[in-house]
Amino acid sequence: MIDRLILQFLSMVPNTFLGMIILVAVIALCLVVLGKGADILVDEAVGLSVKWGIPKMLIGATVVSLGTTLPEVTVSVLAALNGSPDLAMGNAVGSIICDTGLILGISSIISPLPFKKSVVSRQSWYQLGSSMLLVATAFIFGGGIRAFTNGGTIPQYMGWVFLAILVLYLFNTIKRSKSGEDDGVSDIEIPDDLSTAKILIKLIFGIILVVLSSKVLIPVVQEFATRIHIPETVIAATLVAFGTSLPELITGITAARKGYGDLAIGNILGADILNVLFVVGAAASVTKGGLHVDTNFFYILFPAMIFVLLVCKLAISFSKDSLKRPVGIILLSAYLIVTVTSYAVNF
Repeated sequence: MIDRLILQFLSMVPNTFLGMIILVAVIALCLVVLGKGADILVDEAVGLSVKWGIPKMLIGATVVSLGTTLPEVTVSVLAALNGSPDLAMGNAVGSIICDTGLILGISSIISPLPFKKSVVSRQSWYQLGSSMLLVATAFIFGGGIRAFTNGGTIPQYMGWVFLAILVLYLFNTIKRSKSGEDDGVSDIEIPDDLSTAKILIKLIFGIILVVLSSKVLIPVVQEFATRIHIPETVIAATLVAFGTSLPELITGITAARKGYGDLAIGNILGADILNVLFVVGAAASVTKGGLHVDTNFFYILFPAMIFVLLVCKLAISFSKDSLKRPVGIILLSAYLIVTVTSYAVNF
């Protein structure tokens, strides 16, 4: 319904100078709404962590990540249903690369991101492990080494397995925090009369603003780029993965600016885990033949994803209690190297 309204709106915008001004105005409005939604999302997530006695990092890895990953889930499931497995898989894998290299890199450059070592280290193992599970599944069910020539497969039942693992991950994360194993609760004061229900309502409202504004922003930017004659290959290679990762980007930057580094890190780690277990899992589970994984993933995208995640894991391992700006520069550089290499190989 929303997509149809957006397409109708774009068809009514004249291909004139006035039309370009209208598109720019819509883009600006979407960015304002996106920023406001991210502000609400971060503030209420912090309030929720105080109310529930859960570290902000874990709130970021669960509640916030579930909200900001909705665009990827929507795009990938619809792509799978419409017979476009490459788009479904590419969106998930591309988002992991974008989240870890670009977004976490930029966030830590803006401001050092403090974290509790034990909690973040454990979540980073989940992050790397889930991605390795994705690669191993595609490789094994693609016939082993033959996957490099014939492509791989994520069977439909493995999609349900991924979703089951997701439930266990969320349950274990909340259980550990409640049992006190993952200490580090925020010391931020919130009003006593602010109930959990009110916080949740405002949190959901923030998520809705972020997701809907992103959903409108992506096609409008695509239309604007097309009208100023940016090649379609460039648009496709950048705006799909980047566009669906926009909620994580805005949320990460907002959290870093507000000094909630653990929330920013938790959101990225959680989003990467969800991109495998939730996005790929949901897309595979609704596809009878499972998701076909093109050979391009084994030669380029999977190695790129693992490379960026290993850089992130090493950065966390060698950082004492925060991701500082030099780490952000390394992560951003890794993302740029991966992106440039991908273009060089394809073109």
